[in-house]
Amino acid sequence: MNILGIIPARYASSRFPGKPLVMIDGKSMIQRVYEQALKCDQLTSVIIATDNEAVEKHVKTFNGNVMMTSPHHNSGTERCNEVLEKLGTGQDEHFTVIVNIQGDEPFIDPRQITALSESFGNPDVGIATLVKRITSDEEFKDPNVVKVIFDKKLKAIYFSRFSIPYYRGKNMEQWLKERPYFKHIGIYAYRTQVLREITKLPPSSLEKAESLEQLRWIENGYTVHIRETEFDSYAIDTPADLLKITNITGLFD
Repeated sequence: MNILGIIPARYASSRFPGKPLVMIDGKSMIQRVYEQALKCDQLTSVIIATDNEAVEKHVKTFNGNVMMTSPHHNSGTERCNEVLEKLGTGQDEHFTVIVNIQGDEPFIDPRQITALSESFGNPDVGIATLVKRITSDEEFKDPNVVKVIFDKKLKAIYFSRFSIPYYRGKNMEQWLKERPYFKHIGIYAYRTQVLREITKLPPSSLEKAESLEQLRWIENGYTVHIRETEFDSYAIDTPADLLKITNITGLFD
């Protein structure tokens, strides 16, 4: 199975413009993501997909594989699909699975990518993503930390910015003690044909309400398969997030 890792790197982030080029302990964010992805031996190839010439130029300085894409995409999923289209007829069929690796997670663990890729050993898996058990009240109550519930066959039932499930009869401060809650780790993988299909779907009502693209897929009958990971995610969404990582031991080892 040939697996292509794509790292969408949008320059004009509303909360942190230019963040692919921000320096973290001597390396740019996008270089760190790229180098972490290359450590995963499941990936046949890795491409950075950007909408900015400065990012393209920078990636070439560390000999990264980069492709220019449209600045008008609404999601990394759409940007991944454009990469497929630009690979050309026939060449894109060389890849069975596409892994969408977040361009703002400079410390992604290669074992997370491996776990996600291994999901496709099951021929029934069309879309897969990762979750991690929530251990802190801060994450539990934070609407920027997306929660997920899934069935016994590890198929996603729903994603929400609210802490789900609602635990009736218990004070919210007690919920974490009563049952496991899981957060979504925002890395996706898709079979090539499924990626083509889901990017043609119009935005759905649940997606608009929660601002979560994966709800569009679920509303249209696509199954999102879940893999649990023990490795955490450190997304850099704002300059404040960048300051936080300096206090996390082990990241720069």
